Amino acid sequence: MRVIRLASLAVCASAAVAGCTSTGSKAATGPQGSSPPVAPASETAITPGVSPSSGPATATADWPMYHRTPDRGGLGARTPALTGSLSLVADVKLDGAVYGSPIVVDGRTLVATENDSVYAFDSAYRQIWKRNLGKPSPQSERPCGNIDPLGITSTPIAANGVLYVVAEFGGDVRHEMFAIDQRTGAVKWHRSVDLPGPDAKVMQQRGALAITGSRVWAPFGALAGDCGNYKGRVVGVRLDGTGDVVKYDPSTREQGGMWNAAGPTVGPQGHLYVVSANGSSGPGDEYDHTNSVDELDENGTLVDSFAPSDWAQNNAGDVGLGSQGVALVGTKWAVLGGKSGPVYVLRQGRLGGIGGEVSMLNFCKSYGGAAVDGNVIYFPCVDGVRAARVDDDGRSQVLWHVDDNDVSGSPVVAGGRVWVMDQLGGVLHALDPSTGKSTGQVQVGQTNRFASPSISGHDILVGTMSGLSVVRAS
Repeated sequence: MRVIRLASLAVCASAAVAGCTSTGSKAATGPQGSSPPVAPASETAITPGVSPSSGPATATADWPMYHRTPDRGGLGARTPALTGSLSLVADVKLDGAVYGSPIVVDGRTLVATENDSVYAFDSAYRQIWKRNLGKPSPQSERPCGNIDPLGITSTPIAANGVLYVVAEFGGDVRHEMFAIDQRTGAVKWHRSVDLPGPDAKVMQQRGALAITGSRVWAPFGALAGDCGNYKGRVVGVRLDGTGDVVKYDPSTREQGGMWNAAGPTVGPQGHLYVVSANGSSGPGDEYDHTNSVDELDENGTLVDSFAPSDWAQNNAGDVGLGSQGVALVGTKWAVLGGKSGPVYVLRQGRLGGIGGEVSMLNFCKSYGGAAVDGNVIYFPCVDGVRAARVDDDGRSQVLWHVDDNDVSGSPVVAGGRVWVMDQLGGVLHALDPSTGKSTGQVQVGQTNRFASPSISGHDILVGTMSGLSVVRAS
């Protein structure tokens, strides 16, 4: 099967897609909260999809957000069997690194880059449109961090024909949420998500966006290095862009970043589960809901929380929670690990407060998002992916461990396999969900540490440091 190598300039040169967006599109600017004009035809072009000789991916359920569903389960329940050989069928070069997961809606793949650009591709991975939102922030503008430039880092979310993204811009460093028409690439509205308090230059929007109630939620944490007066928070904007922007801050002073790539998890009641990292409160200080799982209602109001009994010591040592999103097992359990090793099982609807876990087992330093299939959770452990089962009493048991420190990405489960990245080697692995043994692997190119695949029919989509790679399972 041939590899389709598509660079954006090469696509634009094709007569079949004349009128592609140039890379010099102007930022959608204007008063904060205002909507920019609809893009002219020269900036947004639409072309019909043409099936490649190898055939398009089999139609399947959408993958409209990080790990497909609001509960962040990462389960492709309707995916066809993906048990055959693997081939790299497309290597699409884009104008920047892709840190978030690709989004798939109505047969289209939507991808955002650190150059503040958003792309749409048809089922043959040919560009339909491109929208550049502005100029990202170069490293020289920020006191720390490890992404250069810093543009769109989090995984966007799609709903009702609209794609929501948060972009960081340079110059007067700022963060704005954009609502983009999925069909045309036109910007419907945009508005600032920088609120009073911390300096926007030291805030990073890494966690995936979530929707619950009538709002899109974007979590914020620190840059790598935890410099400056950053303050963890989750910000909510109405789906139509109107009204006040609301927020929840876990910390009374500073820190407590909500930075993990999985972003907020949405529970059965529509509540958000957000995870805050180390805060400024330490031993002897009043508990400030940092190093915690905080449950918020649809308006962002705190309704429940959990923290390990050693939360204050964890804050002082920059360890504990914050690095993994919450995994939901049915409607009963909420499970997560962190930077230290303990994996906590909590009760949904009654998180337990300080030291109130149902069970704790020390087996996984976890970074990113877990996947869930039934009562089995696949954890992104730093020393290799692990599978664990949670029983009816809330006890966890490790089933297997991939003894390879590099196979530690955020997994998803689809088509009878667990899909996970070896980030250092740039290799996508297909694991047997029963044993963890590799059943296939293919080189896709360098990815970021938190890269997590998305699934579209027989295709596995991976954002890379140079664009989008597509692996097809026969």
